Amino acid sequence: MLPGKLWGTCRLGRCALFFGLALLLDVVGLVLLLVGIFASLDFWDFLIYTGSLILAFSLLFWIAWYTLNMEVPLEKLDL
Repeated sequence: MLPGKLWGTCRLGRCALFFGLALLLDVVGLVLLLVGIFASLDFWDFLIYTGSLILAFSLLFWIAWYTLNMEVPLEKLDL
């Protein structure tokens, strides 16, 4: 094994759009959550709840990305 190839190649698979949306929602949700926690604003509770809801919603995109990238060989399918 070559030293440059220790971790293999990075592939996003067939559903790069779901990966991008999930990553974007994670970043936005985490930013809103941390701003709601650490900033002294009057509407901190709105930011905390919105950030956590966005993080929970991003799980749907992570699940969709994972399940749509699963590959099953034709031999294993009973067609």
